Amino acid sequence: MKSPLEIRHLRLLQTLADTGTLSRTAEHIHVTQSALSQQIKQLEDYYGTSLFERKSNPIRFTPGGERLLNLARLCLPQIDSAERDVARIASGSVGRLRIAIECHSCFDWLMPTMDKFRGQWPEVEQDLVSGLTPDPVALLLTDEADLAVHTEPDQREGVIYHALFDFEMVACCSPNHPVASRPYIKPEDFINETLIQYPVDDNMLDGIKHFLRPAGITPKARRTAELTLAIIQLTASGRGLSMLPTWSVQPQADQGYIKTLPLGKQGLWCRLYAATMHDAEPWLENFLELVRTLAPISLAGIRPCS
Repeated sequence: MKSPLEIRHLRLLQTLADTGTLSRTAEHIHVTQSALSQQIKQLEDYYGTSLFERKSNPIRFTPGGERLLNLARLCLPQIDSAERDVARIASGSVGRLRIAIECHSCFDWLMPTMDKFRGQWPEVEQDLVSGLTPDPVALLLTDEADLAVHTEPDQREGVIYHALFDFEMVACCSPNHPVASRPYIKPEDFINETLIQYPVDDNMLDGIKHFLRPAGITPKARRTAELTLAIIQLTASGRGLSMLPTWSVQPQADQGYIKTLPLGKQGLWCRLYAATMHDAEPWLENFLELVRTLAPISLAGIRPCS
């Protein structure tokens, strides 16, 4: 009887080991949880044994599951390496990857991705376009960048947008601030506050665009700082409130320097994109996939795009 085992099953098992839950695995490999369960059942029926303990948290593999997981860990790096080699052969040249970003907090997920990518594509020269820019996509059109990190897709000719992940924006305050004990913060709580933010246009700030502006709220005053850590320090010192991605403030929140609150009862989730030109080099797709894989696993407040 022909084995049903395929590469997608090996990736499933590897992702299940990395994430620890069926729901997060389904999100990462972009299938429904029902479809994921069907794939697992197909393997278990064929081999006549369960692959993991259903009620364990995190997932605990059975001996049969461990054997297939070991196979995945052995084979998948070789498969990925072979596919990269084919892409290298197809491109026929050493490449470059110039990245333009619009905020400092991107470094938290960007640098680990660049480090991993460097090991897989050592012949591709990586570089960060100097300085932050209010319109990183414009640098694609002038051939000053190969990839631009952006939050608002538009319709510029020749540009294609790739969804990277969804991320949570939170309000940050001093642990002694009056709102610190609340379950969430409301737009009107900012009326008499100083908003501490990056020195950029309001259209680049998700908290203002998607939380304060729809409610018609304008903070009493503004204070700016270029570095995320400077914003956190000012917030911790009680100089005002700030709104930042969870991933960029979780370490300081865990240490008790600041308190984070959801923006509204339901919280505020936004989406981050990468923009490239339509004729982008083949290694860019691998870079994007690394971002989608590494960021949700390694940082708080990030989830795969639904």
